[in-house]
Formats: sequence, structure tokens, C-alpha cells
Amino acid sequence: MHRLTRRDFGRGLGCALALAGSAPRVLAHDGPHEVEVRISRFAFEPALVEIAMGDTVVWINDDPAPHTATAADSSWDTGEMTRDTRAAITFDQPGEHPYLCTFHPQMQGKVVVRPDSNH
Repeated sequence: MHRLTRRDFGRGLGCALALAGSAPRVLAHDGPHEVEVRISRFAFEPALVEIAMGDTVVWINDDPAPHTATAADSSWDTGEMTRDTRAAITFDQPGEHPYLCTFHPQMQGKVVVRPDSNH
């Protein structure tokens, strides 16, 4: 059996730290994705999502009260979602898309759609 020296330990530790600190590999956008927004305690979580064109946002209502996710300019609307229901909107236009719940206008969120396909 090999006796571990300080030098060997240092080399091993250096390699381990180098690997641990290396950045994860970033992959190009490989097609449409779905991003979930939970509705809980009268809030959209997360309130801000950033997606690429063609991606879909899925809202899931965890509250006992009904909610909507409705564009501030009324260009899209999930309709009423009761507890444990889901609604999805696919975004094909770049830009910022603020939205709110029509039943509870203090509930607000934003979908940012990037024109490029790289996340």
C-alpha cells in the first residue's frame, strides 16, 4: 500500500478543487421548454420568469381560491384556475409580458421572452 505524502494529498486536493470549481457545461436551447409558476398564498412563484421564444409557461394553482394569469394588455389569459388546476401559455413574441390575476390584481408577475434561443 502506498503511503500518502503531503505532496500527494496536495495534488489530489488541487485536482478535486479544480473539478469542483469548474463551470457546468452550458447547452444550447434544444427545443421548446416548459417553465412552471406556482400560485401559492396569493402570489406567483416565481414572479419573474425568463424564457426563449417558443417556450411555454405553465401556471399551477395551489391556493384554495380561484386565480387567473392575464396579460396586463389583455393579449392572453389562462382563464379561471381552481385549486390543483394547470393552465399553459406558449410565448412566440419577444419582450416583457407583465401579467396579473384578474380576481386579485395585487398578484402580479412578468414573463420575459428573449428573441434568441439560448438560455
